[in-house]
Amino acid sequence: MSKKIRTLSALLTSILLTAGLAGCGSKSTSGNGEKITLKLWHIYTAQDANTESFKAAIKDWNDANPNVQIEAEATENEAYKTKIKTAVSANEAPDIFFSWGAGFAQPFVEAGKVLALDDYLKDGTKDKLTGGALTYVTYDEKIYGLTFFSGAGIFFVNKEMFEQHDVKIPETFDELLDAVKAFRAKGIVPMAVGEKDKWPGMFYYDILAMRAGGSKLSNDALAGKASFEDPAFVTAAEKLLQLIDAGAFDEAALGLTRDESEVPFIQGQIPMYYNGSWVAGSIEKDDSPTKGKIEARNFPVLTDGKGDKNEILGGSVDCFMVNANTKYKDEAVRAVKFITEAFAKHGYELGAGIPAWKVSVDESKISPLTKQVSAIVQKSTGSTIWWDTYLSGADADTHKDLVAKLFGKAITPEEFAKQMQAINVK
Repeated sequence: MSKKIRTLSALLTSILLTAGLAGCGSKSTSGNGEKITLKLWHIYTAQDANTESFKAAIKDWNDANPNVQIEAEATENEAYKTKIKTAVSANEAPDIFFSWGAGFAQPFVEAGKVLALDDYLKDGTKDKLTGGALTYVTYDEKIYGLTFFSGAGIFFVNKEMFEQHDVKIPETFDELLDAVKAFRAKGIVPMAVGEKDKWPGMFYYDILAMRAGGSKLSNDALAGKASFEDPAFVTAAEKLLQLIDAGAFDEAALGLTRDESEVPFIQGQIPMYYNGSWVAGSIEKDDSPTKGKIEARNFPVLTDGKGDKNEILGGSVDCFMVNANTKYKDEAVRAVKFITEAFAKHGYELGAGIPAWKVSVDESKISPLTKQVSAIVQKSTGSTIWWDTYLSGADADTHKDLVAKLFGKAITPEEFAKQMQAINVK
């Protein structure tokens, strides 16, 4: 082969190799060599501590990696669920994407659409994660995602409002009913919920189920090892209806989104709110009217229930995964490790969540409310992850739809339990 032919052959090979790198990510070239752009999808659209800390993590990465830039695209929580399911199914998912572990991501994993990370985590990464951080992203003993927060359902109460209206902060369900009636008598909506999005109302039912039967029963029923027709699940539905009948929630709750329903609580117009630990970040923002006025507690107990008062709804399940078909596997995994750790650190500092990574922070900068949330998580004696995340696909939707029917008083507790059990007998 002549030198001219060899040169032409090498050039063609180089062009083909470069073209082969095009795929899920895009790239451009510069005088310093190839510049890769990793596409990333996420759910952080609200102006809150989650979004602020996530943007900080992305900026940290992009500043430190000029040749491997992340292009992030945000979609609102509920719309995102449909978007990512459709994209994964059509092989159109980005290089990196936010997901929920457990049942939500299980179809992705089983279809071979998510990259297993085990071979990439032998560099000591696992030692930097807290206990339980990988539980809900592990399938068939392989790890498919990295979490960043240990989320928990938290009962937020406005101490100032309780004091002003001489109402006792409830520790039991009976006291909760008393508080609801006392605030209603004063023309105040007692508890916040945005049931248009369905999952916020589910939080209330799920924690009541834990209080009635304990976390083990909830976990067993979700796994098909126990029946949803157990009296504890019927009791939980009855208790939720008692709250609804007592006027615990806004009459327009079925038409309010989570974000819309949260505004009056943050503004100091509603005294109680049961939602995720991430709400602490919004409460503690400098411009928040309720900064320093809110206390984090565990949800009130049922005096005749079997659940322990320190059991919590939650766990480490929000995560980032890598598309199995990305052309930039090494870069994408490296980015996910960096971002989830940085997100955990920034998020803890801003009150967005309890880190699933062993991050080093200046504890003097952590808000008292976030420390209260952390203490609740550390004291937990048992947990159950959000039910719509544990369940997958249509089963998750069925649960949320049934809870919405309770809010609309369109179903009895017994019918609720029977239809939930249908999930386990299909």
